[in-house]
Amino acid sequence: MFRLFKHYVPHAVLLLGFFDLALLGLAAEIGWVWRAHEIGMAVEPLSQRPLPIATFALLVHMAMIAVGVYGPDSLQSLRFAAARLLVAISLGVILLSVTYFILPGTTLWRSNSLYAMGLSIVFLIGNRIILGGLLGTTAFKRRLMVLGAGKRAQRVQDLSERPDAGFVLVGFVAMNDGPLVVEEAINRDAIKNLAKHVENLNVTEVVLALEERRNALPLNDLLRIKTTGVHVNDLSTFLERETGRVDLDTVNPSWLIFSDGFSAGRRISTIAKRMFDLVVSSILLVLTAPIILLFALLVKLDSKGPAFFKQERVGLYGQPFEIVKLRSMRTDAEVDGAQWAQKNDPRVTRLGRFIRKVRIDELPQAWSVLKGDMSFVGPRPERPEFVADLETKMRYYNERHMVKPGITGWAQINYPYGASVEDARHKLEYDLYYAKNYTPFLDLLIILQTLRVVLWPDGAR
Repeated sequence: MFRLFKHYVPHAVLLLGFFDLALLGLAAEIGWVWRAHEIGMAVEPLSQRPLPIATFALLVHMAMIAVGVYGPDSLQSLRFAAARLLVAISLGVILLSVTYFILPGTTLWRSNSLYAMGLSIVFLIGNRIILGGLLGTTAFKRRLMVLGAGKRAQRVQDLSERPDAGFVLVGFVAMNDGPLVVEEAINRDAIKNLAKHVENLNVTEVVLALEERRNALPLNDLLRIKTTGVHVNDLSTFLERETGRVDLDTVNPSWLIFSDGFSAGRRISTIAKRMFDLVVSSILLVLTAPIILLFALLVKLDSKGPAFFKQERVGLYGQPFEIVKLRSMRTDAEVDGAQWAQKNDPRVTRLGRFIRKVRIDELPQAWSVLKGDMSFVGPRPERPEFVADLETKMRYYNERHMVKPGITGWAQINYPYGASVEDARHKLEYDLYYAKNYTPFLDLLIILQTLRVVLWPDGAR
């Protein structure tokens, strides 16, 4: 994994993305030259037209990120990747049409976009055929050894079985720290020199997955391993990197305190985040006002009750605030008290089912963003009744309130809609990752990938 602005990006994705961006630029250049020759126009030097080429490559690349071209499914299946690429290219056509309409002197670029788009599809699919096979080989994966052979070590073994795993397990070493779960582990007593054993197996990373560290932590061996250039990580750090979440089963307070994250340097980023929220929420409310008003009328016609409803939620530092949404449930939906939303919830109205799927019911929340109660990106704001219950059942639940809640977030794009305590636990792990590793880069990534959730709304209820 490569850490880019505090967020972990797989080396395979980074390499593939770099080649994709270069190929998009090449497609734009060939498309321009092709079109220029067709109309008998002299071909200018590349140095005189870098902006249109860069605009084409960046906008299409952003569309690819947004629709999930670099997700695990796309990396494993050429058919899945090709389908997402076609959606991304189509979205790119729309973005480029708007951009070229705004930018002056881009008439020729508007006419050659189809050439560039067609070439892009060929180049990008070819890139996956050639490079995709290489990325799946062990040559691009870390060679990992696990110190430990209990249940914690088994977590690493389970992760290694995923098709998108970025590492290859080369062995387990039982450290006499608890019951043996991983049967193929080698006992520490059978290894004369642990550092030499690591070197002989060409290990590039060692993960500490001990059940009990007292009297079992081999400090001298770890120091020797570390000084030879091998990465040494504890299990919590390893799982955070590989899964994009803070694993509640392995984390402890000292790790949260001493590990990298929750940086005070993000104050400047917070100011920038607020400025972004003000500008975009204002624009969004103006642009979507006709849509909100139209569906408000349809909600009134579809079922009895108000078009909008207000509901109390818990925000920054645990302070309550009210959100406004388009009503998607019957007015008597919570006559028996607050309830989790369920799959195929019978309380949802006919129109409500549609507006939930396409997230139109969320649009009025831009008003909460404008007021400052919410941000565009952050943990989902929960009901006070649910928060009071979850705080008693989960460690670190309060820590998710150290950042503003958001319309979209890291948990929302990585996990389906939470409908139980167990779902809330999984989403908390993603929320803690976001709070710990927040940067504007991560916000941008979440905003882009929110489009994937809207286009394929598996998590909407």
